[in-house]
Formats: sequence, structure tokens, C-alpha cells
Amino acid sequence: MTHFPQPIPNRRAPRIQLNGSVAAAIQVEGGRQARAKLQSISITGGLLQLAQELSTGDFVEIAFPTRSGAIHGMAEMLQPMRKFQSACLQPFRFIALGDDDHRKLTRALDSALGKSFHDALSDELRTPAGL
Repeated sequence: MTHFPQPIPNRRAPRIQLNGSVAAAIQVEGGRQARAKLQSISITGGLLQLAQELSTGDFVEIAFPTRSGAIHGMAEMLQPMRKFQSACLQPFRFIALGDDDHRKLTRALDSALGKSFHDALSDELRTPAGL
């Protein structure tokens, strides 16, 4: 089953700050590739440092390693936040994650956030019975 992460309108998903310590591979529609560094990540998306901004609304494939295993997903690029001479910060939102990728991302976030956020995250991310 594929997961389609949905933000909760009145509640922001907890974020992990990575400060560019995790490399990410981006593939844009049409086969163009870009390298990026993850600045932060959550169950609904994240923030990338890119050499050049991608177009707002671009659908991309994104892949990055975690201690729980590599995550591969589909994402939509959002409006860049900051532009520098040699880089820009651009957020993205996940639009689809496979079952295994969703589990790995959940485990990685739970582990990084610690037990204090575990129950809240697990309740939001648990697949309803019967699906």
C-alpha cells in the first residue's frame, strides 16, 4: 500500500533538524538529476539545500539514507525560502511513500525524536485497521 502523507491543518508535524548532514538524490520529471542536502525532515516533507532552486510545483523522486534504511518517495517542490549566491533552501512535501519507506521514515523519526513524541507520532501515522 502506498501512503499519501497528509498534514494535520492545526498541528505541525515534528521536525528533525539535520543541518545538511544527510545527502539526498533528487530526480526531476524528464530525468534531470540534482544533489541536495537535507536541512530538516518530518513525516510530511522537509527542507533541502540545493545548488539551484527547482520550479515550484515540480514533482520529484527523492532518496536519502537513514539508520532505518534508505527512503525513496515522491514529493512536490514548494516555494524556495532563501536564496544565496551558491545555494538555496527549498521545502518539499511528500506526496507518496511506499509501505516500507513509510515504516523506515516513521522509525527514523521516532528514534530521533525520542520517546516523548513517540505516542503522538504513532497515533498520527498508524494505518487504520482494515486497510
